[in-house]
Order: sequence, then structure tokens, then C-alpha cells
Amino acid sequence: MFDRCLYFNVNALARLVNKKWSEAFDSYALSPAHGYLLRVVLSYPGITQKALATELKLEKSTITRFIDALQEKGLLKRKPGGQDGRELNIYPTAKAVELEDSLEGLGDRLYQDMVDAIGKDNLAKLVTQLRSSADKLK
Repeated sequence: MFDRCLYFNVNALARLVNKKWSEAFDSYALSPAHGYLLRVVLSYPGITQKALATELKLEKSTITRFIDALQEKGLLKRKPGGQDGRELNIYPTAKAVELEDSLEGLGDRLYQDMVDAIGKDNLAKLVTQLRSSADKLK
């Protein structure tokens, strides 16, 4: 019945992926979205909120809420940046840096789980098609 329904099939896949990723990030007391934002900041200390929003394909207001939550957990800090000091740059704390290798390992394990389940080529094609389709639907 739903063989050609993008909405149903994308959401069915998203529920399965969200469940697996949520379980994986539970041990860090983080949502997957918070975990990925943290990984980006760890990779690019001093990144701006605008750049984070672009990288994660999220609204700037959502990024602000995520940063607030991670700042409360002692994982991120904001510092004024830019030429006029109005733009805030986001930095990891020492506590976040301690998690970096573990978070990267988790990312590698989740990737490998997907490769094992659907194959490396299929995963690469799926991710490419999803990103391309999202860009076209903007």
C-alpha cells in the first residue's frame, strides 16, 4: 500500500535509526542531536552558531536551545567573537574534550552497524540520495 509513499517510508526508517542512535547516546545522557552538535564543536572549536546551523541543517533557534542544554551540562561555552564581538563562538569545555575519543568511537560503531546491516555501497548511496533529495526539496 505504501510502496511509493516517501513520507511513510522515510519516517519508518527515521524511527528505526532514531531508536538505535538514542540507545547508543543514552550512556552519555545526550540525545543524538546534542551528541552530533558536540562532535562538530569538538572538531571545530570556535565555530559560530550560524555555521553549526548550516552544518547540521537545523534552524538557528534550535541550535541555540541545543547549546543552552549542553552549556548546562558543562560541555560547551560561548565566547564573543567576530569583528564587533556580537557573534558568539562556541567552544568545548575540558569535560567535553574528555569525551571526544569516545564519541568518535561511538560514531564509528554506529556507522559500522549500518554497513553490516545494509552494506557499505548501499549506505553510501542512501546517504547521498537523502542529502541530494533534501537539497532539492528546499
